[in-house]
Amino acid sequence: METLRGIVLVVHLIGFATLFGAWLVEALGARRITRVMSYGLLVAGVAGLALAAPWGTDHEFNYVKITVKLVILLVIGALLGIGSARQKRTQAVPAAIFWLIGIGTVANVAIAVLWR
Repeated sequence: METLRGIVLVVHLIGFATLFGAWLVEALGARRITRVMSYGLLVAGVAGLALAAPWGTDHEFNYVKITVKLVILLVIGALLGIGSARQKRTQAVPAAIFWLIGIGTVANVAIAVLWR
């Protein structure tokens, strides 16, 4: 069961790496919101929920930390949705929305690593 949990953790990390990598590429370029960001968020979210499920493990879960990370994930998703809708209408993403996506992603990773 630990091997399966490790595989899900790797998928979760790949999802966040995809989200942050796509955001970073756009931060250095045109500052657009892409589908790759949304897909990375989806993969990270689904894998994160799977990791939060108490399946065959004797570990203690920090549900406050999990809740905070889920709220940040939902905020990032909302920002992606709002930003892509505005991008379709005006061909530009507001700078505040774009930068908050990156800040939220980094904050989520920092919480995962630093909060014990």
